[in-house]
Amino acid sequence: MSSVIVVGGGKVGSHLASLLIEGGHQVELVESDEGKAGVLAQRFDDGVVIVGSGTEATVLERAGIRGCDVVAAVTGADETNLVVCSLARFEFAVPRTIARIVNPTNAWMYEQDMGVDVALNQADLLAHLVAEEMSLGEMTTLLKLRKGQYAVVEEKIDPGSVVVGRQYGQIDWPPGCRIVAVLRKGDLIPITSEVVLAPADEVLALAHSDAAPTLARLLGDAAD
Repeated sequence: MSSVIVVGGGKVGSHLASLLIEGGHQVELVESDEGKAGVLAQRFDDGVVIVGSGTEATVLERAGIRGCDVVAAVTGADETNLVVCSLARFEFAVPRTIARIVNPTNAWMYEQDMGVDVALNQADLLAHLVAEEMSLGEMTTLLKLRKGQYAVVEEKIDPGSVVVGRQYGQIDWPPGCRIVAVLRKGDLIPITSEVVLAPADEVLALAHSDAAPTLARLLGDAAD
């Protein structure tokens, strides 16, 4: 069981706190607005909701940040989320920090130098997911890791791809790429060497930035 501090009691933060509590984690939810915090206190058990700003060290200490495993800054303000992560990492040496990116134009600031381990750009993720549903044979980046060096990517196999009708183990996958799963009509297909790939299969992969273009060509229309 992990000890997690969630900063920001809006829709994202309160829902996240609920999910974590259901998963058996110890959670403290920090909310600066007294009125909103009062409403949240009626929803959660006693002691879960902490009233105050997550940008203040004393408030974070009240939330139990010393010895905390993870801090998730998910307020509606980028500046607040960055300050929270900086405090958590550099003042309290929290092992893991996660931040919500509110304005995609501010994504460049969410670096480890600012104390952020993982930055989640919800607007960018949603936009890519919507675009993915409208296309075949186009790669979608779902999540970037290691400052963009690696990425979790998704692509629907184009009907004209050279992999269609071939077994997974017969395909020369590019180095630096690991296929994580194949989704077919809503079902998860376990990866084995005997799996035969079909048009519109959704391939989820962890790929190095150098390997992603090769993977995209492999899954795209061979005629292009």
